[in-house]
Amino acid sequence: MADFDQHPDTLYQSTQSRGSDFAFDSAVARVFPDMIKRSVPGYAETVAMSGVIAGRYAQDNSNLYDLGCSLGAVSLAMRHAVRRQHCHIIGIDNSGSMIERAQHYVALDDGATPVTMLCDDITQYPLERASVSALNFVLQFIPLAERLPLLQRIAAATLPGGALIVSEKIRFDEPEQTLQTDLHHDFKRANGYSDLEIAQKRSAIENVLIPETDQMHLQRLQQAGFRHVVRWYQCFNFVSYLAIK
Repeated sequence: MADFDQHPDTLYQSTQSRGSDFAFDSAVARVFPDMIKRSVPGYAETVAMSGVIAGRYAQDNSNLYDLGCSLGAVSLAMRHAVRRQHCHIIGIDNSGSMIERAQHYVALDDGATPVTMLCDDITQYPLERASVSALNFVLQFIPLAERLPLLQRIAAATLPGGALIVSEKIRFDEPEQTLQTDLHHDFKRANGYSDLEIAQKRSAIENVLIPETDQMHLQRLQQAGFRHVVRWYQCFNFVSYLAIK
């Protein structure tokens, strides 16, 4: 029987306890709720407000996509906020370990809106009739050359008046970059991570997570086909945008 209990994140407590580059494998999936809560400032608020935004922009007879859904937290937030008729929430992630756990959590949830969890590639999956899509802390893991084409595909599939939620870790010019990094590390220390864990996680993820500037995100969302883009949340170097078609 699969173990779906939540476990504390101890993956980087010992020297070189994992491989060189970060990956969303079964070990990460097992500790993911604890890892992201202790690593991403404002994560709980981002998930909850993604549901609130979905409740405002969802349309009857449409799809709501949670792209790069991990364990499906945003999918479930949408499920409990949406009041429109004949909506379908589709969570997609290329990690089979994440989807297996997400399906378990969806099965335990009592929401009425249908939710489907799929293991697939969000850069290739055919999107259609989207009223709301979420891309929370996902674009930063997509190769740079593929980011605009993905956003263009989402925009093309989005109904008029529909919305895209994008959350990202961003970078700054110096000296603000150093300050924001220091504040983020202080946040991690306050949540119980040691300096060794912080250093090892940073080393593992630096070649996998490629952040961009706030200006780049705003410009690219408009270039992709969204008429109005606002930054609705920021905590240290983590931000969330709302793009409306």
